[in-house]
Amino acid sequence: MPLVSDRDLLGEFARTGSEAAFGELVRRHIGLVHSVALRQTNQSHQAEEITQAVFIILARKAASLGGNVVLSGWLYHTARLTAANLRRTEFRRMHREQEAFMASTQKDPPTDLAWLELSPLLDEAMARLGATDRDAVVLRYFENKNLSEVGAALGLKERAAQKRVHRALEKLRKYFTSRGVTPTAALIAATLSAHSVQAAPAALAQTVTMVAVAKGATAGGSILTLSQEVLKIMTWTKIKTTIAVGVVALLAAGTATVAVNKFDLRRHPWKTSHPDLSWEISGADFMDFYKAQPQVSILPTKFAANGKGCLSDSSRGAMGIAQPFENITCAAFQKDRLHTVFLTDLPTNRYDFLAKLVAPQQPHKNMAINENWAVELQRALSEKFGITGRLEKRPTDVLALTPASSGVRGFSVSHQMPKGRAMIDKPGDLAFFEQPVATLTHVVQKEFNVPIVDATGLDQDYDYAIQWPEPDAQHPNLDGLKQALHDQLGLDLIPTNLPVEMLVVDRTK
Repeated sequence: MPLVSDRDLLGEFARTGSEAAFGELVRRHIGLVHSVALRQTNQSHQAEEITQAVFIILARKAASLGGNVVLSGWLYHTARLTAANLRRTEFRRMHREQEAFMASTQKDPPTDLAWLELSPLLDEAMARLGATDRDAVVLRYFENKNLSEVGAALGLKERAAQKRVHRALEKLRKYFTSRGVTPTAALIAATLSAHSVQAAPAALAQTVTMVAVAKGATAGGSILTLSQEVLKIMTWTKIKTTIAVGVVALLAAGTATVAVNKFDLRRHPWKTSHPDLSWEISGADFMDFYKAQPQVSILPTKFAANGKGCLSDSSRGAMGIAQPFENITCAAFQKDRLHTVFLTDLPTNRYDFLAKLVAPQQPHKNMAINENWAVELQRALSEKFGITGRLEKRPTDVLALTPASSGVRGFSVSHQMPKGRAMIDKPGDLAFFEQPVATLTHVVQKEFNVPIVDATGLDQDYDYAIQWPEPDAQHPNLDGLKQALHDQLGLDLIPTNLPVEMLVVDRTK
C-alpha cells in the first residue's frame, strides 16, 4: 500500500480533525522538531515544550498552509523560530532555576568530532539558505530521502534536485569556513545524515498529539504562551508557506547582479542641502531602498564626498551615498569599524552602493527578507576590487563590562513598553525596555570608540536606564558615563586584552 503523503494527512486533519492523521504526522517528524529544539536550547525539558508548541502551531495553521509546502522544511523553521522566541520571553526566565537539574538529565554529546564542530553553527548556517535550498537539505540529509524523493517533494527532476542539494551544501561549507570550521561538502553531508536528527523521547509523541489536536487547550500556560507568540510573529510577517526569519525564494545565483540602469544611484533625487547640482548629500532615504529593483551595484560617486547617507538593514540589504570604501566593506561583512582589521590599502575614492535581493515594495509595508545580499556584496568586492574578508579571533585591546564589587543593580523585568523597543531620550539620558545588555554595550562602545566585551553574565532582556552629564556631542563626558555605569547599574569598564572575533580584510589581486 502506498505511503500516504504528508500533504494528504495534513489535508485530512484540516478537514476532519482526524487525530490518527495528525498522530502520523507527529510520528514522522517529531524527531526532526525535537532535535532542532534540543540543539537550540541544550535543555531536554525546554526542547519537549518547544516541540509541543510547534505542533500546536501546525494544528492551528493546518488549513492555511499552501498545497506546495514542504512540511519537514516548514517544521524545521517553525522549530527554530519557536526556540529563538523562547530565549527572549518570560518562559525562559521562569525555568532558569531548573537549568542545573536539566543539564544533569541530558544525554552525553555525540562523539563525532565533525558534529561537535558543526552543530553549534548548523542552524544559523541553515537560516542563511533560501527556502528551496533549505528544504532540499532537510529532505536529503535530515530525513535521508533519496534524490528522486527530494525532487518529487520540490517539484524538480532528479538531476535538478541533485544540483540544488550540491549548491546548498557548498553554501553551508562557505558559511562554516567563514566561522573557522573547514569541512568538505562530503563531510557535511555525512555528518548531517548521521547526527542532525535523533530520536525524541518515546512518550513525547503521544503527549504532543493529544495537546496539538486540542490546539493547545490542554497545554500548560507557558507552552500555550510560546505558541501564541510565534503565531503572532508568523501573522505579522504574513508568511503562509515558510517561516519568516531569513526565508524567501532566492534569486538565481547568476542573476543576483543586474544592470545598473534599473536603479542609477547617480540620477536619483536624493535629499540635498544645495539647490544646484553641486550636491552635498544630507542623508540617504530607505524610501528609495524599498522602491529599488533587486541588484548589487557599486559605483564611483558624483556627489560631494561627505560620507553621509549610509543605511543598512541586516536582514534586507544596505545602501550608501558617497561612502568611503571601508564603510562598504564593513556593510558587506556586517562588522563595525572597531571590529575590523585592514591588512591592505583600500581604494581612496568614495562610492555609491546598493545591495538588495528583494522585489520592490511600497514603503511602510512588510517586506520579504533575503539575507544573501551580504554574500553578493562580498562577491562584488572580490570580483571588482579584489577585496576579501575573513573572520578570526585576534588579541585586541578592549574594555570589559563587568559587575562591580558592590553588585549589579538597576536591571528589572517588566512589560511597560512593547517588546524589543528601546527609548533614547537625549545624549546622556538613556532608557531601554525589554532589551539585552548588548544594547547598552553598543551605546557605550560608540561613546568610547573602543571594542566593548560583555562580561556581565546578564543574558536576559531587561528594563534599565542610565543618566550622566554630557556637555555636547563633540565632547562626550566619558568619565561621567563610566561613573554612571558604576553608580546606577553596578557595572565597571575594565581595560584588558582579549581574543575578539574580528573581520580581517585583505586583497586577492
